[in-house]
Amino acid sequence: MEIDEAKLNALVGKLVGDLGAAAGAALVMVGDKLGLYRAIAEAGPVTPVELAKRTATAERYVREWLAQQAAAGYVEYDAAAGRYSMTPEQRMALAVEGSPACVLGAFEIVGAIHRDEHKITDAFRSGTGVGWHEHDMALFRGTERFFRPGYAAHLVNEWLPALEGVREKLERGARVADVGCGRGASTILMAKAFPKSQFVGFDYHQPSLDHAIAEAHEAGVSGNTRFARAVAKDYPGTYDLVAFFDCLHDMGDPTGAAAHVRESLTPDGTWMIVEPMAGDSVAENMNPIGRFIYAASTMICTPASLAQEGQAALGAQAGEKKLREVIGAGGFTRIRRAAETPFNMVLEARA
Repeated sequence: MEIDEAKLNALVGKLVGDLGAAAGAALVMVGDKLGLYRAIAEAGPVTPVELAKRTATAERYVREWLAQQAAAGYVEYDAAAGRYSMTPEQRMALAVEGSPACVLGAFEIVGAIHRDEHKITDAFRSGTGVGWHEHDMALFRGTERFFRPGYAAHLVNEWLPALEGVREKLERGARVADVGCGRGASTILMAKAFPKSQFVGFDYHQPSLDHAIAEAHEAGVSGNTRFARAVAKDYPGTYDLVAFFDCLHDMGDPTGAAAHVRESLTPDGTWMIVEPMAGDSVAENMNPIGRFIYAASTMICTPASLAQEGQAALGAQAGEKKLREVIGAGGFTRIRRAAETPFNMVLEARA
């Protein structure tokens, strides 16, 4: 076998970069949990001794952590002064919880993926699924933190207004179901924006629902918001709007779920489906977003679907064409892309 040395060296160089990123993911989580990023952002240029003192941590560990973070480009290093700092952009990504650029939740997801690797390896051999509820608890918290900034930035001001007549209904008072609501971030955002409407968040994962109930109380929306345990094919009630946020592709029988949505809507009701942005073919998704989403899909989304009735396993990069097929098979005749971001596509479906 003839080896092209230039191609081999390029591949090894890429792998070395990936190894640094993979190993460094754990250090991002350390910095997040210990408040190291926030302390640097608040204090300005600091020495390892000063940062350790501010965060009640051990200087020797902090010194090594800072060196790695500087090598990764996550903090700045002034060699002459022996001090570390963060640019405004670094602070937005790593120190400002809830900013549109915050990536801390994504790193929690990565941590959960690594802790659950043995389960997915076994599933590769057996072909069985791994349910959402079977994952490390960090996945649930990380998923909320990852998606919430995008929802906060786009849901009320862009996505809902892009749906035909929906914002007006919500302002007057409508009934809304948020199916697959998880820890309730999307439900609570809508409930705060439209106090005359009634919102119900449905999910099958009770620990997430418990968190959502507490968050709704903290946000002051308990009066127009409730949460209940149900799955997408049997949640009760009739609604003017049903919303699925980044969950249709996780379902074992998405067509059955679509049919139930159709039955649960009022005659002029709307189904809003938010899904990861993706092209319709693998070749169209050969980009950094596709790289991350395919990894999450392999380790989380596809196993979740294979653990359920139907085992459709759409995957998180299903693409609009396949999603339209599923939605149409559920009885919807009017389907359009209402909005999009670099990470999301928002589909509107009506009977």
